[in-house]
Amino acid sequence: MSEEQMSEKTPHPAFEQLQKEINFKEQFSQIASPAYIIDACQLRKNGEILASVIAHTGCKILLAQKAFSNYDFYEQVSAYVSGTEASGLYEARLGAEEMPGKEVHVFSAAYREDEFEELLTYADHIVFNSPAQLKKYGKRAKEHNKSIGIRINPECSTQSGHEIYDPCAPGSRLGVTRQVWDQEMTEEWVELLDGLHFHTLCEQDADALEVTLEAVEDKFSDVLPRMKWLNMGGGHHITRTDYDIARLERLICEIQSRWKVEVYLEPGEAVALNAGYLVSRVLDVVTNGETKIAILDVSAACHMPDVIEMPYMPPVYAAEEAGKQRYTYRLAGPSCLSGDVIGDYSFEEPLHAGDVLIFGDMAIYSTCKNNTFNGMALPNIYRKCINGELEKLTDFTYADFKMRLGKEKQ
Repeated sequence: MSEEQMSEKTPHPAFEQLQKEINFKEQFSQIASPAYIIDACQLRKNGEILASVIAHTGCKILLAQKAFSNYDFYEQVSAYVSGTEASGLYEARLGAEEMPGKEVHVFSAAYREDEFEELLTYADHIVFNSPAQLKKYGKRAKEHNKSIGIRINPECSTQSGHEIYDPCAPGSRLGVTRQVWDQEMTEEWVELLDGLHFHTLCEQDADALEVTLEAVEDKFSDVLPRMKWLNMGGGHHITRTDYDIARLERLICEIQSRWKVEVYLEPGEAVALNAGYLVSRVLDVVTNGETKIAILDVSAACHMPDVIEMPYMPPVYAAEEAGKQRYTYRLAGPSCLSGDVIGDYSFEEPLHAGDVLIFGDMAIYSTCKNNTFNGMALPNIYRKCINGELEKLTDFTYADFKMRLGKEKQ
């Protein structure tokens, strides 16, 4: 991309840290694309915000690995968080191995019998999704000195537009409603519990948490005083520029005082928000009617699947919404999927084959969700070190595509 195209005309929060580096344009243009770059400076900035919440309230904050599981950065992140949250055996093992000495919490919608014994070797806290799972595994977990909890569903939706991420949607499989609690949670099983867990938010502010807490208290106020801890899940966008941290800290302190519980938060995005970039190049520019389409060497379906799944449009450096600047293009991937489209963006200068485009906020839900559909290569991962230098962390090849699909011939 030319200097004009990479102008700093409209800075975006995803590029705030990047713009402090005067040579990043040349630096990024020198590496083979596609490539993820994870910014250690932005991770530090996010970590310091999370650590301040811990210091001000006494709560504990966990890294939700489902959003960010690049373990090369766990040593750095561990300086700011209390441990990791896992969704199953492999994430639990990763957290235990790569963040030693920190807490490992696990929640799964249902645990596997053939994995549970091994899981017990890694987890400190185990949260069950149903009374049946609690009754099947709870006593065994207690015998191994694990702190156990159950996920509740306060039946309080506070989001709109992202139903796929709403655990409180009608018919949700996640969490125990009060009706089910009253039917199945006898005194024997309530006494076994150490804590309650809820997770209802998605990229939301503390006002949504406050509404949720009112619903939790309304439905489970008789249970909460009997618990040792309350895990308020993830979805807290704590490190976003406009997040109401003062309200969050007030809520945590009120909860701890009123219910005498230890409070956990397990954000994923907040840990690595705006800490990653995806470097790409234009392969071709085609036209269909009035639409100009830039085909890139990155795929929405393969390299940033949340673009299609959520859906959303990631920020692109020096680009704006369609029509805001002189030239509008539809950015699309090279796969055979017709819907492999990232979105419509505008630029001050026309795009040409070979131009470099930089996508922002690519540390979260990208490297941990990418795939090799259509034989697409996995982008390599780089660390942008505190001193500004780039360190290559991976060397993905054809073997990484092939090994997932069958047995290698001897």
